Amino acid sequence: MSVTAREVVLGVGAGIAAYKSCDVLRRLQDRGYRVTVVPTPSSLNFVGAATWEALSGRPVTTQVWENVHEVPHISIAAKADFFLIAPATADLISRIAIGRADDLLTNLILATNVPILIVPAMHPTMWRDPATVANVETLRTRGYIVMEPETGRLTGDDVGQGRFPDTASIINEFDLLTGNIRDLVGKRVLISGGGTREAIDPVRFIGNRSSGKQAAAIAAAAARRGADVHLVAAHMDTSALDGVTIIDVDSASDMHLALVGEFPLCDVLVMCAAVADAKPAQSLTDKIKKSFFTSIALEANPDIVAELSLSKAGQVMIGFAAETSELIESARSKLVAKGLDIIYVNDVSNGAVFGKDTTQGILLTRTGADIALKELSKDALANLLLDHAVGQLG
Repeated sequence: MSVTAREVVLGVGAGIAAYKSCDVLRRLQDRGYRVTVVPTPSSLNFVGAATWEALSGRPVTTQVWENVHEVPHISIAAKADFFLIAPATADLISRIAIGRADDLLTNLILATNVPILIVPAMHPTMWRDPATVANVETLRTRGYIVMEPETGRLTGDDVGQGRFPDTASIINEFDLLTGNIRDLVGKRVLISGGGTREAIDPVRFIGNRSSGKQAAAIAAAAARRGADVHLVAAHMDTSALDGVTIIDVDSASDMHLALVGEFPLCDVLVMCAAVADAKPAQSLTDKIKKSFFTSIALEANPDIVAELSLSKAGQVMIGFAAETSELIESARSKLVAKGLDIIYVNDVSNGAVFGKDTTQGILLTRTGADIALKELSKDALANLLLDHAVGQLG
């Protein structure tokens, strides 16, 4: 899965409102989601497969028996981060509630365990029918999010509750489900990521195990939430970060220079990089011969975060700490000494966390209680940290 876009299955039921889901698809794409459209076979009477393929840029399949070699009812479900069913007819809601699997969409719903938002649209008498009421209640008790349809004009002269909600309402509800909230529009978020390298000679360097995955997740999340994101990247993969300004650096000195120039312009600083504490006192231009490679004289690198905090003018500063013991004590000390507002500390004993897609640790703030976080994705941590930053920005 790309760090810049999460995968969404857009299920389309056989209602006249299916044509409105074309706009829903476009708005999902505007927010950076990658969308696979899975219409029910009957819905193709309203909007054809060619339309969905043209808009999504992806092939459209409706039956389990198409492209059997790809096992679509499992492969598509495995890639999805979220499902959005819009519109959902009374029939489709009924089939989901009783666990039917008679087309590709209902198979996918049984084969996934990701969050699902259902957007009903039907005639008011069908929406109020006891069977539909019971089916909706069943889905909600199972954890599905089922929107209330709007009240208004439907087909013909009928008026009542059952109308397909407007696109903005659907997207807002979906944002609540996914955490893709646009609360950083107009804000600049500055992030450092990866691991710096301090040259010993043209071949060797002092480095660390940081992959930059957490910084990439934070950059992607901040961009999705509307921020102007600048990432100072040291030896990390940024190829999938669309819409993020990348400043590539090599050493701690390079990162220091870049951050000093960018910091006055930002609203939030997330210091996620693993910056080398020391560097060789002298970097040689010729490779050191093995027989002479006996010791390295070191000198300290500047404490970038502590220096930046001295010129702080309302910015929210978030730091990271990688420890192997006394996590809370070490993090609390760094929180104060470096002028941070928020710090996240994790236990990296035996190589834990580095290079992985998940993390676990403790989040500390200047004013709040310490929050112990069990294993969660780095994407989830990214949004949690940004939630705290937004709260402190007010």
